[in-house]
Amino acid sequence: MAFSVWAPAHDRVRVRVDGRDHEMTAGPDGWWRSDVPAAAGTDYAFVLDDSGDALPDPRSRWQPDGVHGPSRVYDHSAFEWTDQAWTGRALPGAVVYELHIGTFTPAGTFDGAVERLDHLVELGVTHVEVMPVNSFDGTAGWGYDGVLWGAVHEPYGGPDGFKRFVDACHARGLAVLLDVVYNHLGPSGAYLDRFGPYFAGSNDWGPGLNLDGEGSDEVRRYVIDNALGWLRDFHVDGLRLDAVHALVDRSALHVLEQLAVEVEALSAAVRRPLTLIAESDLNDARLVTAREGGGYGLHAQWSDDLHHALHVALSGETFGYYPDFEGALGRTLREVFFHAGTWSSFRGRRHGRPVDRDRLPGHRFLAYLQNHDQVGNRATGDRLSATVPWQRLAVGAAIVLSSPYTPMIFMGEEWAASTPWQFFASFPDPELAEAVRTGRRREFGRHGWGESEVPDPMDPETVRRSTLRWDEVTTPGHVELFDVYRALIALRRSRPELADPRLDRFVVREEGSVLVLHRGALRVVCNLGGAAEVRLDAEAGAVLLASAEVEVDGQAVRLPGDAFAIVEVTPSGPTPTGFTPPGPVAASPPR
Repeated sequence: MAFSVWAPAHDRVRVRVDGRDHEMTAGPDGWWRSDVPAAAGTDYAFVLDDSGDALPDPRSRWQPDGVHGPSRVYDHSAFEWTDQAWTGRALPGAVVYELHIGTFTPAGTFDGAVERLDHLVELGVTHVEVMPVNSFDGTAGWGYDGVLWGAVHEPYGGPDGFKRFVDACHARGLAVLLDVVYNHLGPSGAYLDRFGPYFAGSNDWGPGLNLDGEGSDEVRRYVIDNALGWLRDFHVDGLRLDAVHALVDRSALHVLEQLAVEVEALSAAVRRPLTLIAESDLNDARLVTAREGGGYGLHAQWSDDLHHALHVALSGETFGYYPDFEGALGRTLREVFFHAGTWSSFRGRRHGRPVDRDRLPGHRFLAYLQNHDQVGNRATGDRLSATVPWQRLAVGAAIVLSSPYTPMIFMGEEWAASTPWQFFASFPDPELAEAVRTGRRREFGRHGWGESEVPDPMDPETVRRSTLRWDEVTTPGHVELFDVYRALIALRRSRPELADPRLDRFVVREEGSVLVLHRGALRVVCNLGGAAEVRLDAEAGAVLLASAEVEVDGQAVRLPGDAFAIVEVTPSGPTPTGFTPPGPVAASPPR
């Protein structure tokens, strides 16, 4: 077998195969190579110079003994796929579902997750976004402290387990998006700098990659080859790129644009759409602007501004980075970014730039009520459902799922899961574990939480608390919201107006706590206040879906507080609009 490793600054490199060292030969490109008899399942590691330390392969495909142990030869061709008929799913019109393998089911494995895929089919989602599955130190964690990006975390089921999961998703018509982290490496097992100039500077989470300095060509290939490997070898349908604003690259061709170009070529080769979704704090739509339009050519990005505006409207919270978003829901729904060259009090400066709504479609921006960050990075990991009644959450769901944006659901959100989703890790090194534990408590202490309120991230009980309880789905107080989500997604699929991504045709009317979304011939009336009467711009016809009992009379729609109704209208010319509070309107009993 041909072993190879990039180690340009070393004088001697050996590959240790099944405990025996073999000399490697250096090439002018900094790559060391050696042919050693080895079959799939053989353990190997690299020894640099005369250190004696056996280090895992930076491009390892399999780490059965953890991130500090040897790598193991893995044969991608040995897996028997059954998804030959799978042609993929494009992002326009999609509904994305974000999940974490370790807490999605009590088993915490890929095979355990497969047993719940039929729930996602029943819900109506199209794309499953899996939080990082790359190897990290310990057994339990969010996955963002990965250090061997190409090896699947063994406690989840390893590379074969992930392939079984992807294959099972495809068999059910579900596309798979994988969360990948290229902006930093975790604090334990990050041996890349021992091999070559992989790092340059640091960011809030750890060492950053050398993307534009000396030796950066191979580092960029390390990133891009890893991305292509997930899409090609694991049949993944797209990638969610974590915190791309932390990728420092001053090259003329940014690594994200280079990635978009190569993924486009791979998509043509495998004959299915491949999607790149960025998480970015920049509020800059150049990321999702086509390359011929001067952008990077990514397919979509998360929009935290939409989340923040929704969160404030639903919960009333206005601390931290939320104060700017009080009363901002209508504007943010129309403009995508609330901070679009405007003052951000949280940052103490102007932030963002406007989205060209005449050119960019809404499906390039993901909208969500919750996600792993916005729940898990709260001190106690409390979900919206811990403080907001399901009827109000249903109104938020109607806004997201009737918008021109690509909606995303965080696991358990659809039934108002009672379980929190807290920060957890399991670093075996006691000093590192204590540093993470105390650092987490101090961080939240500075934001007003008592340190005793912050769960111990190293306690296995924190993982258990964060694991979904599937017995809740069909019980009162939960099934009502699940029925609403399922009905909204089905209506979005059957009525093209609700998924129409054209932002220049998207109208949002608001007065006080009532919003009306204009979606073709449909009006989505969303009431986050007390009982109200809404006068539409046209004659109201059939009520296609409502979360409570509503009354329709001509152009007037009456509905109780914390309720929504999706109404079909018959255009009848310009009509003055207004909102008048009627007497109480009785809500229908929970279904």
